[in-house]
Amino acid sequence: MRTLIYVPVIHTSADLGSLAKDVTKRGIADLGEDVWRQHQRTVEGFWDAISDYFISVDVSGMKIYQDGMVAEGEIGEKIVEEGLNLGSRNYELVARLLKRGATLVKTEDFNLVKEERDKLLKITQAKTKFEKLFGFIKYRLTKNTLLNKRDRFIAQRIDESLPQDQTGILFIGAYHNINPKLYRDIQIKKIKNVQKVREYHRLLPFYSKNRKRFEELSRYLISKIEA
Repeated sequence: MRTLIYVPVIHTSADLGSLAKDVTKRGIADLGEDVWRQHQRTVEGFWDAISDYFISVDVSGMKIYQDGMVAEGEIGEKIVEEGLNLGSRNYELVARLLKRGATLVKTEDFNLVKEERDKLLKITQAKTKFEKLFGFIKYRLTKNTLLNKRDRFIAQRIDESLPQDQTGILFIGAYHNINPKLYRDIQIKKIKNVQKVREYHRLLPFYSKNRKRFEELSRYLISKIEA
């Protein structure tokens, strides 16, 4: 039996690279600065809880599978270092796990990741509202197909590289649906409820109408994880 510790990721602005400035600007414009700052505090608290959980886990020899990681070895470690330098909490944790004896594994296909990023860049770099709307519609029409392709590739990489009776750690965006694609001999240990993470994302743009539930979810996201 193989085990996969499943971490549904909430990305920080530092994870978004060149998209970060536009996402932050749009978040403040849509939600207001107070709600956006509250969201940022929740995300930081979420990563505090995830990081605290791994303090008591012996990760020596474990494989690390990272959403968006298109390389391993020296190149993969440089990608992690760049993310760390940008202030990514995700990559900060991955860097600590690598120092404690975990191994980074190439998780994604470069072309699929680039295709999605290029579509998002067209939206954020659009000069007119029409161009932005056209880019958004085009992205929405292909998003699910592209995500499905990425999930199949990730599942295959896990099966190929995770030996029997060993444990891997998967950091992956909450909207991925990789579980049905994983082999049956892989036991999945989710350290946060994926549905609640997705619900938090869905309610964020509608905070004013769902304040009570949104704040409940915020408290859940930053709550301590039992080992």
